[in-house]
This record gives sequence, structure tokens and C-alpha cells, in this order.
Amino acid sequence: MKKLLSCVILVTLLFSCTSNKKGNMLVNGTIDGLKKGTVYLQKMKDTVLVSVDSVEINGDGKFILSDDVESPEIYFISLDKMQSEIISFFGEPKEISITSKVEKFATSAKITGSENQLKLDEHNEMAKKFTGKQLDLFKEKFDAQKANDTALLSKLLKEEKNLIKRKYYYTTNFAVTHSDFETAPYLALTELYNANVKLLDTINNSLTAKIKKSKYGLQLDKFIKEIKQNEN
Repeated sequence: MKKLLSCVILVTLLFSCTSNKKGNMLVNGTIDGLKKGTVYLQKMKDTVLVSVDSVEINGDGKFILSDDVESPEIYFISLDKMQSEIISFFGEPKEISITSKVEKFATSAKITGSENQLKLDEHNEMAKKFTGKQLDLFKEKFDAQKANDTALLSKLLKEEKNLIKRKYYYTTNFAVTHSDFETAPYLALTELYNANVKLLDTINNSLTAKIKKSKYGLQLDKFIKEIKQNEN
């Protein structure tokens, strides 16, 4: 972890730009309660988290960050003093607004201006319900194991398996319905990476030509091909 943070700091120094914002994506933000500190705009490059812009806060918690977005993708906002918390959002070539509070930096974040982020939030709102049910089942399984109730444990394991299937089908249907958004291949890569390849194929085949050429569209197609090659 320390090695990763050192790399992030190094790349930040190389790519930091605090004035003359020229990127096709402008991120206007306010962090309520932050009087002093450095705000970083970051994204994944290959498998490394790099900082593409940064700005020092000194007073009102307002900031402007920018980057040239070739294809909509996930970006991150982080603070130098709170490296354990991070705000993620779908970056697009437009103006995006982010507001947050320093004491609840990640959980209090509100993001507007990104259409892909709206779709991602819509999906995640329903996904939370599946996650909540999974947590309930986990506790029930633990109690059944503790009581050595094999019949109940078997029943709960079946319920868990069906719940996972329902979650996979929900994500698949959501992605197909929104196949003209980069959110679709992103969800396939992050939520269905260990699902049946048929579900990934269903999403991939539904993508519009534009989305197929996007960063996540190309990654999804490559991922599916690798799975099929390993199966053969």
C-alpha cells in the first residue's frame, strides 16, 4: 500500500496542474469544512492509480480540476489528508459538479452533470437491496452452522444461490436496457466478471457501435474472448 501511495504521489508531481484548466472535462467542486489541503483528480492507467490534476485548497473548500476524457470512464477525487476515503464518479467530456463534506467525504458526495453517473447510481440503488439481503443470509447461515441445523443451512444456501442469480440477471437486464451508455460494459466488467459468459455475451452483443468502441466496450470484448480461449 505504501508503495502504491508513493507512486501516486510521484505521478501527481509529474501531472499536477493547478491553473489554466484546458481539459474537455471540468470538475467543479466544493468540500464543506475543508480549509486547507490538496485535492487530487485520479484515474486508473493500466493497473496503476495516477493523478492527472490537483489543486491546493486554502480557505473555502472550492476547487476546479480537469482532464481530457477520450472515452467516459471512472475517475476518483481524493484528499492528501484522507487517503483512506475516495470519491468515485463517471467522468465525461463536460462540466461535472461534485459537493461533499470533509467529515463524511465519500458517503456525503453528490455528483451532477454525468449521464453515465446517473445510470450507475440508478443501478447501484437496486443493487444495495441485493447486498442487504446477502448480508442477512450470511448472518442466518452463521446461526444455522452454530446450531448445527443442516436442513436450514441447506435451505439458506439455495436461497443465496438464487439471490446471486437474480442479482446477475438484474444487472444484465439493466445493462442491455442502457446499452447506449458506457455504464453498460462497465457494469459487465465490475459486477459480472465471475458470471456465466453467456450473460457477458448478451450485454456485449447489445452494445451500440459507439459504446463498443469505448474504453470499457473494448475491455469487455477482450475479456470475453479471453474467457472463451481459456475454456477451449
